[in-house]
Amino acid sequence: MMFFLIFIVTFLIMECVTWCTHKYLMHGLMWYFHLDHHQPKYAAVFERNDVFFVIFATPSILLFYFGSEAGFDYKFYIGLGILAYGLAYFFVHDIIIHQRFKWFKNTKNKYLIGLRKAHKMHHKHLGKEDGECFGMLFVPFKYFKI
Repeated sequence: MMFFLIFIVTFLIMECVTWCTHKYLMHGLMWYFHLDHHQPKYAAVFERNDVFFVIFATPSILLFYFGSEAGFDYKFYIGLGILAYGLAYFFVHDIIIHQRFKWFKNTKNKYLIGLRKAHKMHHKHLGKEDGECFGMLFVPFKYFKI
C-alpha cells in the first residue's frame, strides 16, 4: 500500500514539476529547445522540444536502476510515478492536443476539449514571454465551459 501511495503522490507532484519546468526553464533558460514547439509546424517528425522527454526520462531510469538494486524500494516506485506521468503527458500533449497521431480528433469529451482550449491559449504566444496555462493535466476550470 505504501509503494502505491508513493507512486500516486509522485505522479501528482510531476504536474507541479512540469508546470515549473515549463514556465521557468522551457520559457526561460532552455527556450532554444522549446522554441520550435511554438512555431508553425512543418513535416518534421521530431522537434528540438522532444529533448525534454529525454531530460524527464533520465531521473526515472536512474530511479528504476537504483530502486531495483535496493530490492525494489521507494526509489523504484518514484521512478514508476515519473514514467506514468511521462506516458500520460505524451498521450495528452502529443496525441490528444497536438494530434501527432490522428486519434481522438473529433472528441466530444468536455475534459479533452478543455485541455485543448487551455493549450491553444498557451500557444497563442509565439514568444517565450506572456505565456499562460503551463500545466498539462490540470488546467483552469474556465476552459471547461462550453
